[in-house]
Amino acid sequence: MHIPSTIRHLVAVVAMGFASLVTVSCAPAEAPAERPLYTEAAAQPNDETISASRRNAITKAVEKCSPAVVGINVTEVRTQVYRDPWSGFFDDDPIFRRFFGDRGRTYQRQYEVRGLGSGFLISNDGYIITNDHVAGNASKVVVTMTNGEKYDAAVVGSDPVSDVALLKIEGKNFPYLRLSNSDNVIVGEWSIAFGNPFGLFDINAKPTVTVGVISNTGVDFTQPDMNGLERVYRGMLQTDAAISSGNSGGPLVNADGDVVGVNTVIYSTAQSQRGAGSIGIGFAIPINRVKRIVDRLQKDGKIDRDFWTGMEVQEVDEQMARQYGLNVKEGVMISQIVRDSPAESAGLEPGDVIMSIEGRKVLRAEDVKVSILDAETSGQLKLVIRRGTEEKTVIMKLSPRPRRGGVRQ
Repeated sequence: MHIPSTIRHLVAVVAMGFASLVTVSCAPAEAPAERPLYTEAAAQPNDETISASRRNAITKAVEKCSPAVVGINVTEVRTQVYRDPWSGFFDDDPIFRRFFGDRGRTYQRQYEVRGLGSGFLISNDGYIITNDHVAGNASKVVVTMTNGEKYDAAVVGSDPVSDVALLKIEGKNFPYLRLSNSDNVIVGEWSIAFGNPFGLFDINAKPTVTVGVISNTGVDFTQPDMNGLERVYRGMLQTDAAISSGNSGGPLVNADGDVVGVNTVIYSTAQSQRGAGSIGIGFAIPINRVKRIVDRLQKDGKIDRDFWTGMEVQEVDEQMARQYGLNVKEGVMISQIVRDSPAESAGLEPGDVIMSIEGRKVLRAEDVKVSILDAETSGQLKLVIRRGTEEKTVIMKLSPRPRRGGVRQ
């Protein structure tokens, strides 16, 4: 059959195109470029680049202070006193006593309690500051350094009222921290808290670091410990740097790496000690107060605060002002004076309104409590009182608590 040349040409072109199509479809396709899962930062060739881009006053302070922060593990021996549960039932029965003995006796049981906290070195020969509630009653104290070394520590002295303790480890050339002037602390400046929260120091021998600001200064309050002792927290520094259980005794430092306070108290919504975490309200003992305490502890080992005043006080309100004919509506009134007490010897009388103690204005009973409990035996307190329309300055000397049967009452 004769095929016109034009048709033959068209068939050839189509055939070539088909062959080309078949060839393309049979060849392996190029894989699309994979998109990286993440983007890496630009390479930093040397340490100078890291310092310039990321290091700041906070990181420098942390690097400077960390080697002098220590973890503290304590063992405390406590004594439990109890009576025989059958006491009172058979004490008067001679037959029972013949066979079972005197069941009305008092028994004692000693047991160990273990705890942990934080501290920091303040000298190259091994003096360490921590809290009294961390190590004050300890029978054994073990200090762990950031290089992993452990030392047995001696309690040089402790003051339960101010909640400050001074420890000592044997050795030399230890790293240590400088103590700042806490009177110059500025509300809003950086604050860095170091410590051993929840025992994390024991995992890798490094302190935990949290950062915040100084939230407030000059906060006064008292707080009872588990034995009923009233601790006096005076002029406290408030910070929002996270402080949790185990941070007690660690340093609070400024951006220069100098200590401004000792981490001590937190407000927490948790009741369990292991669950007591930060909610942004923590307090540190100002380091100027700590300096005065540790100087005394190094010299004397303790501070004698076993005195008495012999007076009771009550806050003044409008009802009380009307009842007693007072011309003030704030302050604290003396409601009772014990005979032959320091208060009576100073000339104080029931009905006197305390306006200030040691130059500090008194607005509530807590103000009186803070000033009195923080005093020392054989010391004195200067009170400004209002009696009627007259203001008077009174000096009350604090004498030792009287004894009965050889025991101070």
